[in-house]
Amino acid sequence: MLDFISIPLVVGICVAGTYGLFELFARRKERLAIIEKIGEKLDASAFGEKNRLSGLFPKFSFSALKAGCLLSGAGLGLLIGFCLHIALLNMNLYTDDDGWRFRNLAEMAYGASVLFFGGVGLITAFVIELKMGKKKEGER
Repeated sequence: MLDFISIPLVVGICVAGTYGLFELFARRKERLAIIEKIGEKLDASAFGEKNRLSGLFPKFSFSALKAGCLLSGAGLGLLIGFCLHIALLNMNLYTDDDGWRFRNLAEMAYGASVLFFGGVGLITAFVIELKMGKKKEGER
């Protein structure tokens, strides 16, 4: 049915992959050159406990917290979607012989609940990150 798009799609993917590969190597060379230039100007005293570079590099990242909250929210969304699916199944919402409307309602319940609870998980991670950031500032 969509055979006309397969050739341009494959060519586009190949071109984008080749461009990305060349870009990756070019960036690597640029970064190495920058590191060499910076390395000549720094001495051992720059790596002390308190210096002007210490604020640029955070001690830890919240990526694990964000991923955990997102995945737990998506899992909770799947569970709630399953419960809605069972509830809709018990309501006998069949309109056609093949249950077309019921399948659409079940798909909507799964999709909406996964997106909603995934978003709630990310908001939860953001709130926790803010509280921990304020707590860190209070310790300083």
